[in-house]
Amino acid sequence: MRLTTKGRFAVTAMTDLALNGGAGPVTLAGISDRQRISLSYLEQLFGKLRRHKLVDSVRGPGGGYSLARPMERISVADIVRAVDEALDATQCGGIENCRDEKRCLTHELWTTLNFKMYEYLASVSLSDLVRKQRKNPGAVVLLKDARLRGPRARGRALSALV
Repeated sequence: MRLTTKGRFAVTAMTDLALNGGAGPVTLAGISDRQRISLSYLEQLFGKLRRHKLVDSVRGPGGGYSLARPMERISVADIVRAVDEALDATQCGGIENCRDEKRCLTHELWTTLNFKMYEYLASVSLSDLVRKQRKNPGAVVLLKDARLRGPRARGRALSALV
């Protein structure tokens, strides 16, 4: 169970856009160069991100993309969902026909994992990723689950998606 390239690249590209969008629209060619993501692949992803109202586009000279709303209001889950990324640890896609057309013994476990993954991704905003990146550029970023507080929070850091 892992996030595919589509979701990973979308989150990476959106983080790049947030980091570099202060002076105006950001070109996909710029994101492509900085992040080493195919320009044609970015065009597909940004079409979906625009349809989900996560980015705005500006045509013509000096054009490019900008965030459609404040980065604090864009979660990683929003980005992943916009590019049609399936986060599903079940073998049956939630249909409950995992084993011989019946629900398998561990279906509830994988369904709960799906919920927890989505819940975590929804708790991480684009601004969280940008803040961590600005604090320590180029480093592997660790994010703590924002919902956890106190002694349970220690040791529950998860690798960021970028």
